[in-house]
Amino acid sequence: MVFVANLTVDMLSALDLTAVATALPTIVHHLNGNDFIWAGSAFTIASTAILPLVGGLVSVFGRKPILLSFVFVFAVGSAVSGAAQSMNMLIAGRVIQGLGGGGCLSVTEIVYADLVPLPERGKFQGITASVWALACAIGPPIGGALASTGAWRWLFFLNLPLCGIAMALVAAFLRVHTPRTSFKEKVLHMDWLGNAVIIGSTVSVLLALTWAGLQFSWDSPQVLAPLIIGGVGIAVFGYIEAFLVEHPTMPSFCYKDRTTLSGYLGTFFHGIVSLAALYYLPVYFQAAKGASAVGSGIDLFGLVFIIPAFAILTGLSVQAVGHYRPQNYVGWAFVLVGFGLLSILDADSRRAQYIASQVPLGLGLGVVWISTQFPILAPLPFSNNAHALAFFTFTRCFAQSWGIVVGGSILQNTLRSRLPAQFAQSLPQGVQIAYAVIPDIAGLPPQLQAEVRAAFAQSTQLIWRVMLGVSGAGFLSCILMREVPLRTDMDETWGLQERETGKGEGVEAGVRASSMVASNEH
Repeated sequence: MVFVANLTVDMLSALDLTAVATALPTIVHHLNGNDFIWAGSAFTIASTAILPLVGGLVSVFGRKPILLSFVFVFAVGSAVSGAAQSMNMLIAGRVIQGLGGGGCLSVTEIVYADLVPLPERGKFQGITASVWALACAIGPPIGGALASTGAWRWLFFLNLPLCGIAMALVAAFLRVHTPRTSFKEKVLHMDWLGNAVIIGSTVSVLLALTWAGLQFSWDSPQVLAPLIIGGVGIAVFGYIEAFLVEHPTMPSFCYKDRTTLSGYLGTFFHGIVSLAALYYLPVYFQAAKGASAVGSGIDLFGLVFIIPAFAILTGLSVQAVGHYRPQNYVGWAFVLVGFGLLSILDADSRRAQYIASQVPLGLGLGVVWISTQFPILAPLPFSNNAHALAFFTFTRCFAQSWGIVVGGSILQNTLRSRLPAQFAQSLPQGVQIAYAVIPDIAGLPPQLQAEVRAAFAQSTQLIWRVMLGVSGAGFLSCILMREVPLRTDMDETWGLQERETGKGEGVEAGVRASSMVASNEH
């Protein structure tokens, strides 16, 4: 039941992100707004920015209270978004949702590590990957169906009973140890300086990526200034963590061990290419091939069912043979083949071609989805280190933001130059939301329709070619990786409560664990 509770939380965040993305054009139109970008990006920016803080929070306050708090925050954000009467209210709700959703994803990852030895963790990660992939498949059709009937508010209101179920399951079945130190001691063990710098820097970079190519050009001061400030801030964060704080958010082993570093690099590159594929394949299906929102979700089944299947098989293979390095090489090789096949698809490609092209891509994404966490954790002092996993989740989500934004920028800028002028002029807000009028393509005259479909196909081709290059970088990151024996021991500090601890036992367990993790390699 503990895993059911955590999977419910994961499903909430993933389904919300994908379903709302499809319905956003309708929502923005209904609220008479013009901040389409912010309505979509507020959730992503907030959910990524909160992640560096999670490792410290769960180490000093405990897993269960922090998870319950994040689920509650997500529910509040859902209620505000569903009740929104203006764009500002919607954006505020999406920010609150993002804070809760990002925190939930990170804490559940940490709880999995607390309860399952590293060699056995792959199969549970595979189940989590299947939840994400399934949400990416059913989210767009659900969002499109509710938006088309004017019932978009239920995208948010339906989260409320699910949040209630998740909180009840967590409260009832997640019986793990919680630190008993005073509130003052807990606050003093938090890395406030480092968190402030990395959160501000992350927001700055994501703001630049959100604006780039859409509201402002890539070489404009509005994009370059926050991008440079964010980049410098991330470098300053590294200095702070290495030299200035006693209990760092990013302990030194996160970047000093080459195997751990290779795992983080692989996670970053995988985050970019996986979300680009899941977000922009439906664009190709709907715009270039004329599929409906529901039909594009069905066409994506080849990808979303192969990903979890091979994610689970990869986890089982690591458990069986005790090795993870070959899986990383094999996974990236299949990803390269998959994007290579996608990059030759055009508006005239047959259905069998674009369905078959998803097979090697889904296989590779599923393998890498699981296999990058093993090199991160295997060399570390504790196999269930909260800081390492919080930084892992941050890396993945930060990269996914890049995948969505970079893919969107390529799509929009290519469409700007390739769409027929008579079609581009008819768009309500220019090509920046060209995909909002995809349903109108079917009603265009045959010649114009063919030109528009070809423009969309060429735009997605460029996305796949760029992702092919990113996948090559992911393959090369495996060179740094060593085969480190997988630990089977567990840190009992954060395991399940099987008996009542004595009065003196465990009084400062959480803070001691946090201190040991932070200082082990200093």
